Amino acid sequence: MMNLQEAIRALSQGQDLTNAQMADVMRIIMQGDATPAQIGAVLTALHIKGETVEELTGAATVMREFAATVTVKADRVADTVGTGGDGAGLFNVSTAAALVACAAGATMAKHGNRAATGNSGSADVLETAGVNIALSPEAVGKTIDAVGLGFMFAPTHHGATRHAIGPRREIGIRTLFNLLGPLTNPAGARWQLVGVFDQAWVHPLTEVFANLGSVHTLVVCSDDGLDEISIAADTKVSELRDGSIKDYVIKPEEFGIARQSLDDLVVTDSTQSLALIRSALTGTNGSAADMVALNAGATIYAADLADSLQDGVARAREILKSGAGYGKLEELVAYTQKFLVEP
Repeated sequence: MMNLQEAIRALSQGQDLTNAQMADVMRIIMQGDATPAQIGAVLTALHIKGETVEELTGAATVMREFAATVTVKADRVADTVGTGGDGAGLFNVSTAAALVACAAGATMAKHGNRAATGNSGSADVLETAGVNIALSPEAVGKTIDAVGLGFMFAPTHHGATRHAIGPRREIGIRTLFNLLGPLTNPAGARWQLVGVFDQAWVHPLTEVFANLGSVHTLVVCSDDGLDEISIAADTKVSELRDGSIKDYVIKPEEFGIARQSLDDLVVTDSTQSLALIRSALTGTNGSAADMVALNAGATIYAADLADSLQDGVARAREILKSGAGYGKLEELVAYTQKFLVEP
């Protein structure tokens, strides 16, 4: 078993850790047996060296072991989530996409947090909408079974990561943990659309999902740097399906969407984000609806409810026109509020 001093020494000399060695390191951190200085040193050394697929796989495996898991009845569970950190400050596209995909028949276990780098995290906007995000893992499971969608607030499910919060904040750089959120869905989602903050991570992160047993996963990052599929630029995609990975580029024009500015989609807080989500889900905002249609369509496709991305986007368009996605938001609010009054 590798101890932290050995790991720090190896990493600082530019050596990669094996999956098992990284798992040892992560277990020590998650158990609370590492000092803040050791955690900071490990995260910084990994960042400078560059994290590998094996290291991410080992770390994610242990983080999943320590998670408070959510049990649901559905066999096929999907998620749409971004790493954040793209600096764009857009409204919560993945949250809106999850609502639309749910209306299309996907069982959505949405994993998220409050804003760290943006202006509105998924937790912030759902709370603003009236969703009770302070649910136990059992209550989240009941919500997903009843509504088809539930929200898993990351701190509730990943309490063991608290040991790294101080060092992460103090060193102030992106670390392994920025990539681990999407890899550690507490409901074990194996169908997903995942956005990353840097195109260099698109293919490697897809390899990690393959190692972790995902079935159908799309990892995306646009040329304009979004951790989403963009309506303003080409988007790089890595797709895991049936055990193999293919890389390609998609353009908004392929889906009948003209390239357009993202300026109208930038928000300063969760209230503005919710307003844009409402307008998109009720078909009254062109650019927000286009953005949601693309990302919801990709989620529908990743959930194996459409035969192609084009079919997925067409299905998302129908749902946006019908208002069924907004109906899912209202249903989620009503159902989660019940847990506030139950003894």
